[in-house]
Amino acid sequence: MKDTYDLTIAEADDVIFSRGPGGVFQGIIKGEPYEELVVYRAFPFIYTTQYISIRGAKGEELCIIRDIEELDTESLQEINNELQFRYFLPRVTRVDSVKQKSDLWLWELQTNLGTTRLAMRNLHEHMQFPSGNRIILTDINGRRCEIADWKALDSHSRKQLTDVI
Repeated sequence: MKDTYDLTIAEADDVIFSRGPGGVFQGIIKGEPYEELVVYRAFPFIYTTQYISIRGAKGEELCIIRDIEELDTESLQEINNELQFRYFLPRVTRVDSVKQKSDLWLWELQTNLGTTRLAMRNLHEHMQFPSGNRIILTDINGRRCEIADWKALDSHSRKQLTDVI
């Protein structure tokens, strides 16, 4: 019986991922076929393509992929699609405004999916800086969006952010 705390690292040659009937994410891991798989990032804010946990339909961890960039083209595409479904995170393309009203910080943002507004009570609890110039924003309702590189945004957006960073 496998110890709960044992980690199994799978190399790129050990896994093949694809879509099954109905679009179910499936694969073969070390020669064993699985009709349904679930993926998780072990470190979702820091490593987006590394240390990906592959689990069975019941949640049992089957292996960890050290870096999905090493996978074959089809497997990489399918695992990327699955990760996008699990970690829905709109990317901010412009910061229109950041204002403090009463006890709330109100953000008006343009994202790759359109306009959005976020409300935060405390900037320190709702802004995360996982690495470099990347910022994860989370509002009081748990909605999140990402600024991939705040220094790469337009000058208006950078000016809005300088008062809150």
